[in-house]
Amino acid sequence: MTIYYSFPNPKLAPDNAPLCKGGSLDINLLLCAYKKGIFPWFLDGETPLWWSPNPRAVLFPKDIKIHKSIKPSLKKYSVKFDSNFNALIDMCVEKRALEGATWLGKDVAIAYKKLANLGIAHSVEVYDENELIGGLYGLIFGRVFCGESMISAKKDASKVALIYLCKTLQKYDFLIDAQIMNSHLAFMGAKNLPRDEFLDIFTKLSNDKLNLDFKSLTPMYDIKN
Repeated sequence: MTIYYSFPNPKLAPDNAPLCKGGSLDINLLLCAYKKGIFPWFLDGETPLWWSPNPRAVLFPKDIKIHKSIKPSLKKYSVKFDSNFNALIDMCVEKRALEGATWLGKDVAIAYKKLANLGIAHSVEVYDENELIGGLYGLIFGRVFCGESMISAKKDASKVALIYLCKTLQKYDFLIDAQIMNSHLAFMGAKNLPRDEFLDIFTKLSNDKLNLDFKSLTPMYDIKN
């Protein structure tokens, strides 16, 4: 039996504080949150916190910036979609653990692996020859890619993943929800939207009935550029 959870109106959340707290990483709870534009963000082992920040960082695929410094990596590395989701998220968990306190712990990895098995969570994996060196993962709802984490074990791996994701999804008029702005995202072309504007766009695009088989897509980028 599917259980549905009720969240407060995300438009009424504090700008820079959680909308609510509690619950778990139950799959149905996660889906109820994401479908309202709400995401979990809390330290591993602590009570789950649920966020709807204002402003909201987004990236429209057409706006992705391909800096000259990244082009050698674009030509050197190869990219795969959903080839080994588990290996990528495990890499993210291991790296975050080395950095100290993090939200991305083993319980989070287990939950998102379940979402991957359901065809909701997806990975963009970057390889140097046959070695997995980074990438990103997130969830797809309609025409929205909800980005969750990025990782680079070698130079520019996460940037290459983001460029390939944008170039591949651009023709489908996707929105990439980047959640909270940072210097890396800004460097790649992300921008902030007022929360109400984001939620209006998110609601429309996430409810689109596009049936996209992400795993079957061919990662797109013209290395001649």
